[in-house]
Amino acid sequence: MTTTSFSAFDDRLDALVSLDLGGRGVEHLYRAARERQGRSLVGAAADALMAIPDKANVFVTTGSVSRAWISPSIGENDGPAGLAAVVRALSLAKNALCITFVEETLIETTSAILTTAGLTVLPYAQARIARDDGSLAVVCVEPFPVDDTSAKDASKALLDKYQPALFFSTERVGRNVEGIYCSMRGIDYGMGRARIDFLFDEAIARNIPTVAVGDGGNEIGMGVVMESVKRHVKFGDKRPDGSAGIGAITGADVLVTAACSNWGCYAIAGAFAARQGKASLAHTSALEKALLRRSVDVGLINSVANVVDGNVDGIPEETHLAIVQLISTIISPAFK
Repeated sequence: MTTTSFSAFDDRLDALVSLDLGGRGVEHLYRAARERQGRSLVGAAADALMAIPDKANVFVTTGSVSRAWISPSIGENDGPAGLAAVVRALSLAKNALCITFVEETLIETTSAILTTAGLTVLPYAQARIARDDGSLAVVCVEPFPVDDTSAKDASKALLDKYQPALFFSTERVGRNVEGIYCSMRGIDYGMGRARIDFLFDEAIARNIPTVAVGDGGNEIGMGVVMESVKRHVKFGDKRPDGSAGIGAITGADVLVTAACSNWGCYAIAGAFAARQGKASLAHTSALEKALLRRSVDVGLINSVANVVDGNVDGIPEETHLAIVQLISTIISPAFK
């Protein structure tokens, strides 16, 4: 099948993951992003993954230190599972080595989710051997600095060292126009947060392809729809204290908006699987259930309800399983 043959799948996937079940205004963000992209967002992201050379290094990031004023080890359950689905697909299809950047305090929980997806977490030197001989589906998880100056210095050094073919971000908060990392409630929660948006900015400056997924307007990538964030997202224009809104300034070559960032990732993995002609690359309901259960086991929180459970962004677990099944149904004709 040609790329154009997937357009119907791509449009249906866009529509599915843009259902604004959380009432955040994501449908407005989708329209703005779609107009900018000029085509399906999910399809554009899948094509970016397809363009990655075999055995390439790929930078990826996710993870939100959700209650840093209490503990920097408290992470959110939206993001890691979605990233795991994309990393799994890239590892199996492209033998890519994904280098995952998170806070040092979230390495353990992020690694647990990636392992549940079937990936072996190794230091780079060992992972490169496994990648090059094809003996394991591997991934690296590395810490990134939590202060601006160190982040800027590290960004240049890491890009020089690893030479990634692409940078993929999902549900990763970026700074607003005043340099503040804002929650959806308009709270400054930048303390203990790795400044990974500086690394993303440096990748953009070097013309490295970038893909970002977000659901609230405060994530990396949302800079390309900033005006829509200001108009349609709560606290997008002004935070409760009257200061600048929550919208992140960092952009991306491809921004995929979704009602839940995990859904955007699952749709991208599905569209990528369809292009590869391999159903085994797509996310499944069984794996989704395992990832949600593992998220509970390691203490990742449902940040809307402020509890540790299998619901994500306040949306019931059963709905997430249904979304994954619908993605599978949409792409199933590609494998016949």
